[in-house]
Amino acid sequence: MAEIFRIAIDGPSGAGKSTIAKAVAKELNIDYIDTGAMYRAVGYKVRETGVDVEDEAALNQMLNNTDIDFVQGDIILDGQVINDLIRTPEISMMASKVSAKGPVRAKLVDIQRAMGTRKSIIMDGRDIGTNVLKDAEYKIFLTASAEERADRRFKELTEKGEQVTYEEVLEDIKQRDHNDMTRELNPLCKADDATELDTTGLNIDQVVAAVLEIVRG
Repeated sequence: MAEIFRIAIDGPSGAGKSTIAKAVAKELNIDYIDTGAMYRAVGYKVRETGVDVEDEAALNQMLNNTDIDFVQGDIILDGQVINDLIRTPEISMMASKVSAKGPVRAKLVDIQRAMGTRKSIIMDGRDIGTNVLKDAEYKIFLTASAEERADRRFKELTEKGEQVTYEEVLEDIKQRDHNDMTRELNPLCKADDATELDTTGLNIDQVVAAVLEIVRG
């Protein structure tokens, strides 16, 4: 493999992108950049500050005073660790809404691209291979059935004490799929040169092994 290389993982909500990317990063001893968490962080700040996302001037002002970083697996928003605060259905929907806004994407994409020029990284999201890292050495489109993705997310949320039903989570998954695939700016789709990997029925170890096989050839 090249001394510096980029792995782009795209796919719909709940496909296991973050879990797989973190495990692959550990195996390859490279940095994991959770782009979805970055958009969730912006969505969380929008909710906390009450900024109207339709007011571009107010949104830009907020973004100019926003700092997002990753430190040893934690996501830091303006100096605060917000790992668990952004993993709720409400913030999921807010993240989908802000990710469709040009100023938000422009700021975060600049940060993400800069990371990819300095070191080997693995990055996951909705448009990494099609927009953020178009020249990534490895592109993977990770997917699974809506029902399996909803089951995974439902178990994750209930284990954290969230009061949700499977039906609510499934509807959230389907709505996010629709929002992500039909948005005007950089919609979710598989890059022409990406390898599609359907994880339905596979466990984490099997998916990680499949990704490593792609990267190591």
